[in-house]
Amino acid sequence: MKTSVDISMYPLREEYCQPIIDFIDALEQHPNVSVQRNSMSTHIYGEYQDVMSTLNTEILNVLEQIPETIFVIKLIGTDREKAVIDSCG
Repeated sequence: MKTSVDISMYPLREEYCQPIIDFIDALEQHPNVSVQRNSMSTHIYGEYQDVMSTLNTEILNVLEQIPETIFVIKLIGTDREKAVIDSCG
C-alpha cells in the first residue's frame, strides 16, 4: 500500500536548524522512499512499510541525540506525491 507522510521536526534547542537539515538528509539516504522538502514541512512518499521503517530508524536516531525534539506527523494511506506535484507545477 502506498502512503504519504507530512512531517515537521522541532528540536527544542537554540541551534535548531542543523538538526532539521541533518534529519532530512538522513531521510533522503533511504532509496525506497521519495522525500520532498519545503519551508514548512517535509513530505515522504512510498510503500507503507518502507516509509514507516525509514521514519522509525531516523526518528529514533534524532531522539537518541536530542530527546527534547517534537515531531508532528500526518499520515494518509494514499500516494499524494503526484497530486502535490500537479498542484504546484
